[in-house]
Amino acid sequence: MLIAGAEINLLEGTTDGALEVAYDRNANGSGARGLRMQILSDEQVRRAVEAMQSYLAAPRNSDGLTVSETSRQRDKTRVSVIETELNPLLHEYLCGTGRLGEFKSRIDSINKRNRLWGFKGIKGQMFFNMLTNVADNEAECDKEIKAAISVPDNDDTASARINSLVSYARRVGQEHVDSGGTLHGRPKLGSIPFFVSYFWQIQDKKVWPVYYTNSVNKMTDLNLWQPSEDLAADYVTYKKIQEELAEVFSKVSGVPFGLYDVEHVFWFHGGNPFGGNTPTPRAGEPRPVSALPPIVKDTPELLDRLPESYVPPIVSILTLMARNEPAVREAAKASGTSIERAFEKSISAAFTLLGYDTKLLGQGQGRVPDGLALAVDDSYAIVWDGKVRADSYSMGTDDRAIKEYIVSQSRELKRRKGLRNV
Repeated sequence: MLIAGAEINLLEGTTDGALEVAYDRNANGSGARGLRMQILSDEQVRRAVEAMQSYLAAPRNSDGLTVSETSRQRDKTRVSVIETELNPLLHEYLCGTGRLGEFKSRIDSINKRNRLWGFKGIKGQMFFNMLTNVADNEAECDKEIKAAISVPDNDDTASARINSLVSYARRVGQEHVDSGGTLHGRPKLGSIPFFVSYFWQIQDKKVWPVYYTNSVNKMTDLNLWQPSEDLAADYVTYKKIQEELAEVFSKVSGVPFGLYDVEHVFWFHGGNPFGGNTPTPRAGEPRPVSALPPIVKDTPELLDRLPESYVPPIVSILTLMARNEPAVREAAKASGTSIERAFEKSISAAFTLLGYDTKLLGQGQGRVPDGLALAVDDSYAIVWDGKVRADSYSMGTDDRAIKEYIVSQSRELKRRKGLRNV
């Protein structure tokens, strides 16, 4: 059948009623899917639709509610908290009748009582605290924060506000270090898209999605998008993809999807962010990564004694991934990703646990390494690339490409990050 320029064919012989999505790129004579410029390819849309379907098809929890029903209940609670507490407080602060310190404290209190956004974590309240802690001029800090969290009129304004807060946070962070403060005490610039979009969504939930780390990670896992180091551009692209997915999901499912609902699809596949149960999908359906049982090479041996390893599963599985074990490949497929991409994420996680600032590159970003591990305090970086092979790996034809991106990344890191050794 044809739905608003999207040709939807039900696949025969499937157990889960999967949908094959083939969009007419010439719909409306503009190469658009309907209302907005197309960003995602048909293959990317197919993967996103599969994720949406498993979310909608998930069985009921022990409380008798489906995942989508539970999500709608939480959304009602979110809207209630926004209308009764957050919006009045935000309006009071932006109008100049509330002081910065009081505003920060009350935001913290509301989010501790209502775990509905994840704001009390590193990229929310902690960033807020670090920014105000390093700012010597409270009046200037107050002005910068008010300008940044006021809801933008359009994407260009949003981008400008993110860039402005990035510049301010970078400056006061450096002043903090120059005056004897620690590098770790600086506000983390990567927190800014989440921080500002939280307040933007409070003011207009139909327009501004929150820049959740979980959503970014799941979009990356599905190879829908790869973030860059341009925080403002990343947020705008993220927003446009979320808008496109809301339209696609609505057309394919026949169920209205807003930005909240798109968030829920990624929440489901990334694990329940609010605690409680994550439903186990029916037989034949892809399971979210967090719901997958650990792969144990020798179960009887495990039962003979208690585990003593302190290594988390995402790192301990590295050797099985590197050997391209069939069971791990199937587990990755069931999780909606590839073993190669999962291997890259596990390597990045290992570097993170060792204290490095990490960045995943790899798939979808051209001729680049799989990732970077930065030790800014010690002025060096590691450029790494991971290969999944059942047999040994030989550089061979990859030799030239690897040399090229080592040279280019070394030059870029030394220029932009001021690192001595790569």
